[in-house]
Amino acid sequence: MPDLNLQIESVEALQYAAEPIVAFKLRVTNAPANEHIHTVVLRAQIQINAPRRRYSPEERQGLLDLFGEPDRWNQTLRSMLWTHASVVIPAFSGQTTAELHVPCSFDFNVAATKYFHGVQQGEVPLLFLFSGSVFYRDLDGMLQFAPISWEKEAKFALPVQTWRELIDAHYPNSAWLSIRKDIFERLYQFKVHRAIPTWEQALERLLASVEETAQP
Repeated sequence: MPDLNLQIESVEALQYAAEPIVAFKLRVTNAPANEHIHTVVLRAQIQINAPRRRYSPEERQGLLDLFGEPDRWNQTLRSMLWTHASVVIPAFSGQTTAELHVPCSFDFNVAATKYFHGVQQGEVPLLFLFSGSVFYRDLDGMLQFAPISWEKEAKFALPVQTWRELIDAHYPNSAWLSIRKDIFERLYQFKVHRAIPTWEQALERLLASVEETAQP
């Protein structure tokens, strides 16, 4: 019966990909080492273990939308789901390596995007919770199946700079904001009726009017 040990060794941003993707290098070791593994279908739930790092005053301000005021963080600061990923690992005996590709969303309706945008330096503590299936050959050469235990997990510290450089490469000096269609239509009509050439200028005009109203 296979017993897999799963470790994340490193991470890098994929170059020339159509979307922002980070590739985690995964080392897979099986015991017994002489057992022939035919295929591993591996799934990973990736969590951001937010309580396991310190935050600067600037980062605390950047994370207000997620966790509220810092004096309440002992109640609100919790781990959160980043994403799910999967990989099919081909045949091996003993140990092998694989790449777990994880797309990086820049949608600010996603909590993980808000978190990555809010932290500025250091590392993000990640927890990988694995599941899936192992297909292997028994002593008689017959193909067998075994589930991967839900107890299999790995920890890894993702450098914040890796995420920031990846996003900056795909969205230089830009950000994405998804809004309801009726709100978009109202904003579009505001832009058209006032002959405002760009979306940035339309938003700047709206913000300026709000700031003027807010002044004492």
